[in-house]
Amino acid sequence: MMSHWIRRHPYWVAIAAGLASATGFAPLDLWPLALICFAVWLWLVHDAPTLKSALLRGWTFGVAHFTIGNNWIQHAFDYQDKMPPALGYVAVVALALYLAVYPMLAGGLAWRFASPRSVGDLRTPPGPGFVLVAAAAWIVAEWLRATMFTGYAWNPLGMVWLPAFGIAQAASWIGTYALSGVAILAAGALLLAVGRRWALPAVTVAALALVAVIGRSPTPATGPDRPLVRVVQPNFGQEHVGSPGYNARILQAMMDLSGTPGRRPRLIVWPEGTVNYYVEDGYPPEWYWQADPAAVRDSIAGHLGPRDVALIGGTALEFGPAGKLAGAGNSIFVIRPDATLAGRYDKSHLVPYGEYLPMRSILEPLGLSRLVMGDYDFLPGPGPETIRIPGFGKVGMQICYEIIFSGQVVDAAHRPDFIFNPSNDAWFGTWGPPEHLAQARMRAIEEGLPILRATPNGISAVVGADGRLIDTIPHGKAGAIEVPLPAPEPPTLFARMGNWMAFLVVGLFLAAAVAIRAAKR
Repeated sequence: MMSHWIRRHPYWVAIAAGLASATGFAPLDLWPLALICFAVWLWLVHDAPTLKSALLRGWTFGVAHFTIGNNWIQHAFDYQDKMPPALGYVAVVALALYLAVYPMLAGGLAWRFASPRSVGDLRTPPGPGFVLVAAAAWIVAEWLRATMFTGYAWNPLGMVWLPAFGIAQAASWIGTYALSGVAILAAGALLLAVGRRWALPAVTVAALALVAVIGRSPTPATGPDRPLVRVVQPNFGQEHVGSPGYNARILQAMMDLSGTPGRRPRLIVWPEGTVNYYVEDGYPPEWYWQADPAAVRDSIAGHLGPRDVALIGGTALEFGPAGKLAGAGNSIFVIRPDATLAGRYDKSHLVPYGEYLPMRSILEPLGLSRLVMGDYDFLPGPGPETIRIPGFGKVGMQICYEIIFSGQVVDAAHRPDFIFNPSNDAWFGTWGPPEHLAQARMRAIEEGLPILRATPNGISAVVGADGRLIDTIPHGKAGAIEVPLPAPEPPTLFARMGNWMAFLVVGLFLAAAVAIRAAKR
């Protein structure tokens, strides 16, 4: 009776399953429910009578899934005075309409190449070959989602394994996108178990249990010989930006929270965008109307001990030949105790429509420049960089959104000892910050590197090289973390091979599907 009703209303079922599937990610972490929802997605795709209906079912599921999963984007419009806040809801749905193309693609490939219905067999239930092809297709579609049009890699399905921590450790071997395929495989195992086809479910459960047991041991405790890291969170929300005296107040709050120098050297890390004065010398004088850069650096350095170093988030300006402003960098600056700059990193993977306007010559006359804060675009840096800081080792830099891109966060030729990930999650309500932190944890697992994460109002954290949270500052609370700097682990298999491992898993899944088909002949 139930299956008859589902067949009569497949699109309503797809919407309901898609909405519920988004609860598998942070902050709710209802990952068993997510696997059940994706089992429903597999059944809907397999049961589709035509390729067109399989595509439409996959797309409908995806629209619902991404609408809930990206609801935090709406909050950014609450702080954008050039656009009405209600437009944020339109933006979320519009983005979901596009992102749903990728579940549609995965479902269409699975139906076309592995569903018996594609050759007119309406009686055969879903089998292991179909599940394996669907898992392989999902990996490919998800990699495309993270790549096409600069990519949007937020919440790949593999993130649902993070609460099942032992299974999440497999990301150190195969990466997050391949773990997404494993999630589809697990969902397919549930579907086959309902149909009393036990072979693939038994193998899947045994493999997941083995992975969970083998998962890497905890990161060794750091000893008294390790330098300290101090992560600062001032608890300034986006609603404070632009208020009278804001720039001075947040700078003072950052300095007050930076603590007192001691015997051990400290690496003090501040969030993205919390220093709203220019700290570099050499700009045209009229740009220093707020404060002298040397005075700002002196103020910050005054809170450092003789062996301390500060990593701060700010803005760097770039000028053209005639001294005309060409753009800006969303930057990290390294400040020494003598108030000099020891390095700068410019964000490479910028947010389209947030940090720059694509096709500006076309879209600006249409009035769409109002989507971008400020009057000029940020300019991209060259990519992941490693900066050596005496006394602390080699630090990799990834600002905010950059940390979500699996396999793209480290300069492989100059492997760092840890990654600094300043962010400004004050734009993104209560769902965005825990989702962002979860993705940073998965990067730590993949690369075997600790991550220092500083945000204005949470969630700031020190993440161990195995993805464990060493300490955090909750959302909406001012404070600081001061702990020994975690040690890196040796390069993981994924750190060496990158997302080639995802395509290796795709090949293994497809080979298994072909072998199953051949065995039936």
